[in-house]
Amino acid sequence: MPIALMGILTLGTYWMVQLGTPDNLPNKSKKHVPDYTLDEVTITTLGPSGETKYRIVGTKLTHYEDDSSSTLTNPLARRFHPTKPPTTVKADIGLMNGEMSILNLNGNATLTRPAQPASASDSGSARLFMSSASFTILLNEDIVKTNLPVTLEQGLSIMSSEEGAVFDNVHQQLTMVGKVRGRIESNTKKGY
Repeated sequence: MPIALMGILTLGTYWMVQLGTPDNLPNKSKKHVPDYTLDEVTITTLGPSGETKYRIVGTKLTHYEDDSSSTLTNPLARRFHPTKPPTTVKADIGLMNGEMSILNLNGNATLTRPAQPASASDSGSARLFMSSASFTILLNEDIVKTNLPVTLEQGLSIMSSEEGAVFDNVHQQLTMVGKVRGRIESNTKKGY
């Protein structure tokens, strides 16, 4: 009798364990619904030595549980670099992926880099202003890009492209894509 009771208890325990395994539970797939919101949010990413790399601010952040993505209202992203002036990118709406590596900015997107004074090793440059309907910031690569029409202003020079541009903040290089139109003014006229 005790052996039969032990056998029944063992089989009952095994059966209960099988019912509780994830393969047997009902599939509760996550839905793309907000799981929390924050007002007046500031997100700071740090470099390897603890210095501020990016600071992203917004009036509202809405986080989604299914893919850990977030939307930001009135986002402003500023990239800090120890030897270069900060680059600021802003728009009406921002969409950040769950890994916080890509920030898509939509609606009145602008990029601004202040003028850089001349030094012994660098000739300096005028203020850079770029505008488009949308920008994508690759946060880890330090690249801002768009495949939509874009306008670039630097000093008295102005250029536009219907096919987009790529701004590499690490190398301080801007590549305009496709047919580019505009005018380039000499920096020596204004003493840059």
